[in-house]
Amino acid sequence: MVAVVALALYRKYRPATFAEVVGQEHVTEPLRVALSAKRVNHAYLFSGPRGCGKTSSARILARSLNCEQGPTPDPCGVCESCIGLAPEGPGTVDVVELDAASHGGVDDARELRDRAFYAPAQSRYRVFIVDEAHMVTTQGFNALLKIVEEPPEHLVFIFATTEPEKVLGTIRSRTHHYPFRLIPPGAMRELLERNVAAEGVTVERSVFPLVIRAGGGSARDTQSVLDQLLAGAGPDGVTYERAVALLGVTDVALIDDMVDALAANDHATVYGTVDRLVEAGHDPRRFAADLLDRLRDLVLLRAVPDAGARGLVSAPADELARMQAQSERIGPATLSRYAEVVNTGLTEMRGATAPRLLLELLCARMLLPAAVPVDPAAESAVLQRLEQLERRVTAAPGQAAPAARPAQPTPAPQEAPPSQPQAAPPPQQSPAPQQTQAPQPTQSKQTYTRRSEQAPEPPAREPVRPASPPPAATERPAPASPPAEPQSVPQQAEPQPEPQSQPSPAGTMDAAAIRRVWPEIERYVREHSKPTLALLMNATVQSVEGNTLVLSMPTEPLARQLSGESRVRVLREALMHAVGGEWSVQCVAGGRPALAAPPPATPQPARPAPTRPSQRQAPAPEQQARQAEQPPPPEPPDDFPDVPPPPEPEDEDEMMAQAAREPVGEPGPARDPEKEMLELLANQLGAKPLDGK
Repeated sequence: MVAVVALALYRKYRPATFAEVVGQEHVTEPLRVALSAKRVNHAYLFSGPRGCGKTSSARILARSLNCEQGPTPDPCGVCESCIGLAPEGPGTVDVVELDAASHGGVDDARELRDRAFYAPAQSRYRVFIVDEAHMVTTQGFNALLKIVEEPPEHLVFIFATTEPEKVLGTIRSRTHHYPFRLIPPGAMRELLERNVAAEGVTVERSVFPLVIRAGGGSARDTQSVLDQLLAGAGPDGVTYERAVALLGVTDVALIDDMVDALAANDHATVYGTVDRLVEAGHDPRRFAADLLDRLRDLVLLRAVPDAGARGLVSAPADELARMQAQSERIGPATLSRYAEVVNTGLTEMRGATAPRLLLELLCARMLLPAAVPVDPAAESAVLQRLEQLERRVTAAPGQAAPAARPAQPTPAPQEAPPSQPQAAPPPQQSPAPQQTQAPQPTQSKQTYTRRSEQAPEPPAREPVRPASPPPAATERPAPASPPAEPQSVPQQAEPQPEPQSQPSPAGTMDAAAIRRVWPEIERYVREHSKPTLALLMNATVQSVEGNTLVLSMPTEPLARQLSGESRVRVLREALMHAVGGEWSVQCVAGGRPALAAPPPATPQPARPAPTRPSQRQAPAPEQQARQAEQPPPPEPPDDFPDVPPPPEPEDEDEMMAQAAREPVGEPGPARDPEKEMLELLANQLGAKPLDGK
């Protein structure tokens, strides 16, 4: 009984011509041109990593030289020399392959030199292929030096090595050097797909990136890994789960959960992912290495947005979209620091007896920027914290405020007493006429002005009653648009969580699960409400409390805008579409719920109405006290036709455009970005200005 042994893939599909060599066009094309021009050199040096085609190319070159139609770039494949030098051929007497690892001494070199002087028996050239040429000793190279420098016309040397710098310089200078390279992932995938199609086995598309990564760019190593997977394939072929379990790589879902949790500063999900990793039997060190690869891809995507199209990042389209979203949520300084921490942790985990403990400590250092040693290298943590402060400062000027934001009524006895003695000074301190307020002739009329007509210099800050009587128009401007008042009430009341009596979504959902389906939620919102999507781009999934999704926004005004009734309704529909069940949405700003907008602390002076240009003095404090006891007017006056209220927007797009044209935030003094940055640095880092102020 004859035993049958399956031929390995790297031997079964070994290239027979230069056209079949994959990923080495920079070598094969010049060799083909030289063979076509009959410009054959007496010595060649092929160098490069293992398994990239050096020895196979040397055999193809010998086959092309000794073909009956040669020298030719395309051997005929039917002559005796082509058949003998085929991938599975027996070889010929005129082509000698030597392994320098076992024949690198001076005696072996002398024997080779003596055999080289004999003419070929049946071919045009006598070819010596010396594999692992860097293993030849210095004395052996010196013995070959003379014949390599001045060989007979029928003799050709081909040296193949992975370390060309160890080849004697006098030998290397007398050869044509062709450096081979690692095969790129795209070319390697095409090779694997051809092999799988020839074998007739079904392989999931997500398995190929795992095999290519395990092969490390070597065609021989990659085909060996694929051969192992094909040997253990079941009725369904090679599945992703089988490949992950056999190769020991980390599931991409664990990497996504870890990166999303780091972006949201979610400590529970970070350590929960480590626990799932260990319970699944994965190696913590391998997980750290795969996480470092993902951080590298995110750094490139942050610096080069089209890195996927350029080939700098190799990943499927859906995974590339997820990584693009992750790189946008994490700043470049934070990504760089994460990579440094993981790289340092990999060195510490080498030979460790408790790899899980070191992995958890590594995660703790990433979650806490201040947990670094005090040395010059610790400035990356300071950069990360400064990056967070810059986001908080730069997010406020670019936000859009609603067109009208009237103050909410609060208990009058608490704020009325301090506001009365401070009501009169602001008009008296205003030097210019346009900065004074015009009192109304009667208590049933109220001046309505536009915010764009406010004076550039606001008066001093003073607390103002939100629900003031008609003459209170001298203290702060009235709402710019009365029809917009009904919209502001639900925007301020909506952030409160809905009653928990609603049914919970199917299954147990946590913040990590919501982040995984976040792209689908964004697609649904994009189709139904683009203004809501513009606000949602600044949101981060903070936590899931039962059936309530808590979203974190950079600033309080953005949180209030996203808490509007129409926007929350779209978000609830998107959640129902993505994960099912009934949901409620709560928006918070910096970890705090977005409560109702407080009354503005700084009143803005309004220009006098065109029909009352002569009245310029403010009412006395006693008159204001009497006016405070009278009820507010039931509706705005209608005897000022020169300042009509703006029309109510018909849709959300027009409302957002109108809001963008209005000044940002509540009326108050002009913002000073430099002063705010100094205050944030002093509060967060304890920094002090150089002048000591």
